[in-house]
Amino acid sequence: MPRKKHAHASEEGRANSFATDNEARKPVNTNPTAGRTATVPTNRWQQLVVAVMCMVLIANLQYGWTLFVSPMNKAHGWSLVDIQFAFSLFVALETWLTPLEGWIVDALGPRRGPKLMVAFGGVMIAIAWVINAQAESLTALYVGSSLAGIGAGAVYATCVGNSVKWFPDRRGLAVGLTAAGFGAGAALTVIPISIVIANVGYQAAFLWFGLAQGALVFVAAWLMRAPFVSETPSFVAVKVIQSKRSNTPGQMLTTPVFWLLYVMFILVSASGLMATAQIALVAKDYNLSSTPLLLGATTLTVALLVDNVMNGAARPLFGWVSDMIGRENTMAIAFMVGGISYWLLGSVGTSPWAFVVFAGLIFLTWGEIFSLFPSTCTDTFGPKFATANLCFLYTAKGASAFLVPLANIIKAETGGWHAVFVVTAVMNFVVVALALGVLKPLRARYMTGASQQAQLAGAG
Repeated sequence: MPRKKHAHASEEGRANSFATDNEARKPVNTNPTAGRTATVPTNRWQQLVVAVMCMVLIANLQYGWTLFVSPMNKAHGWSLVDIQFAFSLFVALETWLTPLEGWIVDALGPRRGPKLMVAFGGVMIAIAWVINAQAESLTALYVGSSLAGIGAGAVYATCVGNSVKWFPDRRGLAVGLTAAGFGAGAALTVIPISIVIANVGYQAAFLWFGLAQGALVFVAAWLMRAPFVSETPSFVAVKVIQSKRSNTPGQMLTTPVFWLLYVMFILVSASGLMATAQIALVAKDYNLSSTPLLLGATTLTVALLVDNVMNGAARPLFGWVSDMIGRENTMAIAFMVGGISYWLLGSVGTSPWAFVVFAGLIFLTWGEIFSLFPSTCTDTFGPKFATANLCFLYTAKGASAFLVPLANIIKAETGGWHAVFVVTAVMNFVVVALALGVLKPLRARYMTGASQQAQLAGAG
């Protein structure tokens, strides 16, 4: 779409009032328009709130899954590995189709794209959990999980893409808050879903929550839109370096920086998915599932509540920190603490409070990948094609999902969870080394080269 620098009578120009962003910090200047005041529409915060709401509504598709595993195993006799393959399908379809979904959003334009894609996601979510509620075979369960993944990916990709576009000046924080809705949103439904499963059955939980969440997402969709050209800050005050040029997905896919980010994303995502998908089984094997812990709630229930809150809090927290001290430095801190937490859960996490604390730390230091990696990607490759570019990176989560059943295999071979958590700890330590030793200098060289090319193009 061609840019219009002076569109006085356009619909876009009338749509929003503008306000000076007085919260801008003194920047590391990467913009030749330094000194120009940034004017941004006040309604970008409303867009952020809608995006967070949509993410909350799809959260338990992933983070509530663990509550359904044992009931399905008991009701049908399906093996845990076969049931968890449905989870792998969900995550794969949630991520691998997002490049197409992101391209459609951008192609339909800022006004129609987000609305239609999120509405589509709401419909798919409702259909998916209705199918899960009626599934009498693994094939039907796999179909439902696949449709749930498609719907969740449509919502997730659109909401994150909107956030990086609306907030170039607070990219880490905005993406973190958006992703926090997905990470912490399930905390609102852990107890209600558990109650419904215990009293009516898991099928009723799938049916009732699927229909309700799908309908709410569909309604919220019509409040969403992306920013027009004139609605983003003309001068971005940031403490991290951002690219002056925007790369297309094709250009991005030819860079070593992208593929290094992709490998790092897989390693951290796989370790986290192993924990999020298996946490109820770990609690059961530690004999903690039914152990009363706090105000009559069991250890597992308390752990799930804490985990979802920590998972959500991690995303804006580490996103904000990365805006201050840089993406790679924040990665190193988070993944080092994460690796230690995995090891502690596997070694000394068999008492109720130790289980809650160490599992919570794992979720705290895993969830931030969904703010750090999108921010790093957009910083490096620019905002113009951000939705599609982020979706390509997000497919790494789908690839990592197929490592989730590996946890069950390792546990079966070794007779316990200790070896599983040793493996996940090592994966996090490897990413720490890659972030500081490889990504940081490689990205610095790439950004310098991109800046020089942009200057030459401007001079020409």
